[in-house]
Amino acid sequence: MVVAMRITFSVFCLIVVLSSAAVSAADPPGVIDIGSRRELFVDTFLIESMNGAQRRLHHPVPQKIATVNDAPWEGAGSGYHSVIHDGDVYRMYYRGSALGVAAGKLIVGTQVYCYVESRDGITWDKPNLGLFPHDGSKQNNIILTGLGCHNFAPFLDANPACRPDARFKALGGSAKEGGLFAFKSADGIHWSLLQQDPVITVGAFDSQNLAFWDTAAQKYRAYFRTFTKGVTTAKVWTPAGYRAIRTALSADFLAWGDDADLTYEDSPGEHLYTNQIGPYYRAPHILIGFPTRYVERGWSKSMRSLPELKHREERAAAHLRYGTALTEGLLMASRDGVHFDRWNEAFLRPGPERSDTWNYGHQFIAWHAVETKSDLPGAANEISLYASEGAWTGSSNAMRRYTLRLDGFVSINAPWKGGELITRPLKFDGKRLEINFATSAAGSVRIEMQNPDGTPVPGFTLDDCPALFGDSVDRAVTWRKGSDVSTLAGKAVRLRFVLKDADLYSFRVAK
Repeated sequence: MVVAMRITFSVFCLIVVLSSAAVSAADPPGVIDIGSRRELFVDTFLIESMNGAQRRLHHPVPQKIATVNDAPWEGAGSGYHSVIHDGDVYRMYYRGSALGVAAGKLIVGTQVYCYVESRDGITWDKPNLGLFPHDGSKQNNIILTGLGCHNFAPFLDANPACRPDARFKALGGSAKEGGLFAFKSADGIHWSLLQQDPVITVGAFDSQNLAFWDTAAQKYRAYFRTFTKGVTTAKVWTPAGYRAIRTALSADFLAWGDDADLTYEDSPGEHLYTNQIGPYYRAPHILIGFPTRYVERGWSKSMRSLPELKHREERAAAHLRYGTALTEGLLMASRDGVHFDRWNEAFLRPGPERSDTWNYGHQFIAWHAVETKSDLPGAANEISLYASEGAWTGSSNAMRRYTLRLDGFVSINAPWKGGELITRPLKFDGKRLEINFATSAAGSVRIEMQNPDGTPVPGFTLDDCPALFGDSVDRAVTWRKGSDVSTLAGKAVRLRFVLKDADLYSFRVAK
């Protein structure tokens, strides 16, 4: 077990920068080479200082139910969803399983893995795949039975050396089965084992365990469930008796090592049920996770006031936590895969009290955020997330779609009185600074390029930058002399963002 030590933010940033070769010998100390990549504010890595501005967590907006798991082979135990945007097809994978309580005992049905697909990420269809029988018929959408079906987690392999027959890969398995097994598929529907033996054997695994190609590490990275004793000091927290997350690396998806327990920046000890970590597709050097926070609250007047008391009491008859545990979605981000900035406030709350909500299994976010079209004609595309409703109740559950603006997890926000942010020294490779921002009609954003010592760069001062206003995911910044910043490419600069009644979500220097 790795015993992690909490380090100060500045020391952590320096370690990440040095380990990712972001500093060249010719640069002043601490210069971060961002190239032309997109940078978000899901962590504080690029921030030197803020005055009158603050980071704001944004929350997904509920849309219509996307899929209902109501087939005989599905049921209220359907879960551990994964979503893949593959060209013009959206693929969703999930475990199907009946779930309920009878005579004070938990009843779990046979577990199978299922598949639905969509052309837009909004409307989903269940295909009749004809692969595996259920009650004597193959007219179903089952893609896997038996080994690994508790928590199968497919992904589209981004490794440039990936073989065509293993374009899709997955981990799946439980401690009872011997650990996590490696699967492959050419089409995402027909699956087979990469080898007969499990590839990761030390862990709890009773959750959604996943892996992907980490472009920053140039290796496969896995995240899986563990329970750790951990340590608690004044400066660091690692899980102590909590459901926790461990990571490992592999060059070939078969031999895994470099295990490490995740650590968090200024977060308390909490049960994290799933992890849902992966590269954010618009900025793959940043890993974003949507873990599920699991809270056992016990019986109280407030608990008895929540929806569907009768069902809650029936579940609690089998085990108290089945009736009184609550779940919701969180947000966290990392640049090294081990140490995470985690928002302690909920990212996806249970929301308004209604049927199929505020229960154990609610708001489990599917693995991966995907890009979809906006319902507003002419508006920019947005992010879709999918989260569970109706677990543990009746004979089915569902996944509701939620939306966010592109890069819209966290913003730098300033009120009408104004505020500003100054970055750490950066080096870029591009010609045009683009920002993702939103203002009020009276609000604005202005940007100044500074030398590392904080002096304005002539021609790129704040006075040279006309106020930007509007709501755009990719607005080019202009100064009096134009938008071309190529004369500063490769040089160390700071960016000063001055905002008034505005949000800044991300930026990049495009080529």
